[in-house]
Amino acid sequence: MRRAHTVQQVRAAEAVLMARLPEGTLMQRAAAGLAATCARLLPRVYGSRVLVLAGSGDNGGDALHAGALLARRGASVRAVLLAPERVHAAGLAALLAAGGRVTADQGEFGRADLVLDGIVGIGGRGGLRPEAQPYAALERRGPVVAVDVPSGVDPDTGEVPGVALRADVTVAFGTYKPGLLVDPGASYAGVVHLVDIGLTLPEPAVQAWQHADLAALLPAPSAESDKYRRGVVGIAAGSARYPGAAVLAVAGALRGGAGAVRYAGRAAEEVVRRFPETLVSEGGPAAAGRVQAWVVGPGSGEGAAQALAEALASPVPVLVDADGLTELARTGPAALAGRTAPTLLTPHTGEAARLLAGVSGQAPPAADDLAAARLATARRLAAAYRATVLLKGSTTVIAAPGGAVRVNPTGTPWLATAGSGDVLAGLAGSLLAAGLDPLDAATAAAYLHGLAGREASAGGVPVTATEVARALPGAWGAVRG
Repeated sequence: MRRAHTVQQVRAAEAVLMARLPEGTLMQRAAAGLAATCARLLPRVYGSRVLVLAGSGDNGGDALHAGALLARRGASVRAVLLAPERVHAAGLAALLAAGGRVTADQGEFGRADLVLDGIVGIGGRGGLRPEAQPYAALERRGPVVAVDVPSGVDPDTGEVPGVALRADVTVAFGTYKPGLLVDPGASYAGVVHLVDIGLTLPEPAVQAWQHADLAALLPAPSAESDKYRRGVVGIAAGSARYPGAAVLAVAGALRGGAGAVRYAGRAAEEVVRRFPETLVSEGGPAAAGRVQAWVVGPGSGEGAAQALAEALASPVPVLVDADGLTELARTGPAALAGRTAPTLLTPHTGEAARLLAGVSGQAPPAADDLAAARLATARRLAAAYRATVLLKGSTTVIAAPGGAVRVNPTGTPWLATAGSGDVLAGLAGSLLAAGLDPLDAATAAAYLHGLAGREASAGGVPVTATEVARALPGAWGAVRG
């Protein structure tokens, strides 16, 4: 599991550690780890050209000390001081003593075999200052290595409010920062290497699960299981106009761990023709029979309002997607008032905008603005609707109403295809019916869905939602294996 902590959490942990260590020890640990990573990236250290972009404060100090270590190994190290009057004095002295030099030549950027970005650290906010902005547009010869966080990226949110310097590698000290795991910041971070500097940290603000975490979570039948003990998921989806949404949601649900899928809606004939193992009826959720969770909304069209009302009136977990979210936005959080069972919402940013408008009563915010602030958007929705929220996008963010946040590390842009969200909804609903709580069900579904998308699009080929659904068993097996 990747654990990410906020700047405030990191600063508090650093203060405790520095009080017990000789002055400068923590910076030396960070610089040593940074220099070791840089050495591995270079074909050879001796004779390599290294440029240090040094801002003010400790971030610049880390970069300068790392530059000094590389200079001692024979690298030709030059440093550009972006704030000469506030340069880290000890770091600069170490670099000069090791044979490094100060330069004002921007051309060094394009000639360097490696560039160390120590312009702005985790205490910075906003985009690059004017004196540093040209470096974001210059052509590069070797990799750019960011010190703790790419300069211009908000470490707590991943937001990029201005010009930022894109890194090929980011060396994070002590812990990941949330902004390294969430787009758009994650797209600026490149490959993230974690350097242990001895911090003792509290519970993380954000988690990113990995195979081992998910393997321990996925449901598996026992010798005493039958299809009902494993859970029955109800799918209220599809319409005369959009029968495919029902078929795709059922396809995802059948591969999600529940023992049976019960379909209720107008596409029953198409569903049972494609998946004869499905239990079908043409009414709404109220008359469909017993289930352990409902999925409502994908392609429901004009029947979404009634299906949503009936599902929410049931005493089981409900996942609301697509047209169900549009209906929910019309009533706002009041539609969920009094529910004792949990609710899982699965919007993309356009639907998130409508849901937030349902809270404020004002015009929906711009979807692009919400996409640029994914963590804040998911948290706002979870708090306002008192529901778990799976916010879909280039980084899928899952937020629980209690404050827990997870981000999904799997996926591919090829998943941006019609019907992909229907498969995800059915998969997550099946995991709910199998007994997972909404946060775990959403985390597992996003992870498996992302792996399936990667597998189906292997080689960089376009995929359909049907192909993603077919790849889910392989993704499940890869995690369990």
